[in-house]
Amino acid sequence: MEFKHTSVLLEETITYLNIRPDGVYVDGTLGGGGHAFEVCRRLNERGRFIGIDQDEDAIAAAGERLNPFGERVTILRGNYEKMREALAGVGVHKVDGILLDLGVSSFQLDDPGRGFTYREADAPLDMRMDRRQSLTARDMVNSYSETELFHIIRDYGEDKFAKNIAKHIVRARQEKPIETAGELNEIIKAAIPARVRATGGHPSKRTFQALRIALNRELEVLKDSLDDMIDLLHPGGRICIITFHSLEDRIVKDLFKKNENPCTCPSDFPVCVCGAVSKGKVITRKPVLPGPEELAENSRSKSAKLRVFERG
Repeated sequence: MEFKHTSVLLEETITYLNIRPDGVYVDGTLGGGGHAFEVCRRLNERGRFIGIDQDEDAIAAAGERLNPFGERVTILRGNYEKMREALAGVGVHKVDGILLDLGVSSFQLDDPGRGFTYREADAPLDMRMDRRQSLTARDMVNSYSETELFHIIRDYGEDKFAKNIAKHIVRARQEKPIETAGELNEIIKAAIPARVRATGGHPSKRTFQALRIALNRELEVLKDSLDDMIDLLHPGGRICIITFHSLEDRIVKDLFKKNENPCTCPSDFPVCVCGAVSKGKVITRKPVLPGPEELAENSRSKSAKLRVFERG
């Protein structure tokens, strides 16, 4: 299956990155290379681009797409949480811009074999971003305790029926292992009242999102990596992050704000005495959203939000 992914907020992201032709730029979620191509197009022979991704299909597709830019492009397989080590391994210690386009690519969603979709009944419960990882969503649904499943579905799926869904999953797997999206769909459907299912969108959407986030440690990685990525930036360098749900967006918003104003002194103190120093400024006071044209062309862009921070 060909790796296809429509890059969301493409023009806006490229504009906010403020690309210098001789700069060094990193895409920590390379995907099919859509954003990367536009970055590379703006670099001269002294510029450098490093792309990082966990998915071998993305690596192959991006490598082909970025091939015309030759040696100014370096592609690495890994998780952006290890960005500092990965960059040091190729002799880079500071950069002029970082981009993250979080979430699942269109290719991953559309390939039933990857197990990210709830719309294909026969799809395996996989959901691994990095298929070198042994743990799958199937392992989680069949081995995690009812309490663990409840917390995952409640915290990462924000589903008010999380407790009942977890209970139904544990009950069903006592009869036989849960193997496919279709089997899990039926279990979730039985756990949600009919009146809610009639108006609330696909009943499995939140649970599948929750399992994927937990399996791939998506929020943990974002939370633990953001400060370090800001530290990698040269003064004036920018980090642009595109999120697709409120949990990610909240983390980005809060950490950007904390890096801009890290002072922990009580508000009634006349001067700061904690010694915390600002690392820069938030460029986007409100998130940048897709325009009407992009929304019409790509329905998956509707939940996208772009936030930008500039190193001081």
